[in-house]
Amino acid sequence: MKMLKKITGMLLIGTVALTVGACGDQGEKAQTPASAISGQEDGAETSAAAQQSSSYEPLYRTSVFLGDSITEGLSYHDVLEKDNVLAGAGKTAEFALRDIDELARRKPDHVFIQLGSDDILWPADDPQTYSLAHYARLIDSVRAKLTTAKITLLSVTPVTSEAERTEPRYRKIGDYNEGLKALAAKEQVGFVDLTPLVSAHSDLYDTDGIHFQAAFYPILLDFLNDQSDVTR
Repeated sequence: MKMLKKITGMLLIGTVALTVGACGDQGEKAQTPASAISGQEDGAETSAAAQQSSSYEPLYRTSVFLGDSITEGLSYHDVLEKDNVLAGAGKTAEFALRDIDELARRKPDHVFIQLGSDDILWPADDPQTYSLAHYARLIDSVRAKLTTAKITLLSVTPVTSEAERTEPRYRKIGDYNEGLKALAAKEQVGFVDLTPLVSAHSDLYDTDGIHFQAAFYPILLDFLNDQSDVTR
């Protein structure tokens, strides 16, 4: 009888352990984001972009791209090393001021700044004026820490008409870029309008009509490199 109880107890413990293990596996699967599931195709695309990227690393080895989630695509898709990209979702000109010490630590010879896509959505009475005031402070802060570094501002990339309908504030991108261009002239830093490039490659938008697929980023770097006055 004792032996029977012992065997029964061991079977019960084993059953509980298997149940917990099964629940744990289900929990992990339940927490897998949909983007990761559909990301198998994205992974192949990213891999292809990464194979093209070997020629870009020497060109931009001493550069850092400072910006928001659109800029972050350069490292997310493995087109540039993470050390060459200092960017993140929701980054504004004001928030980017917090990155100055890290930027200085990397000691770039050239700083490309691409901000404004999130600034336009900022809940201020006049988002553009608010943003460009912080943009000017950002430029001054970069100069103070990196006295010999070249600075180039990149325009806010346009969004699709569908994205504009979803978020009407994106219709201000053109006005914002005009203000950014004027700021670059005032601060005597470089400025590159990316609007024609995006218009020529509108098939490379991501599904949200705001961000871009991996294939866009090598084209972007080629575009910048072709402008010798910008990259050299």
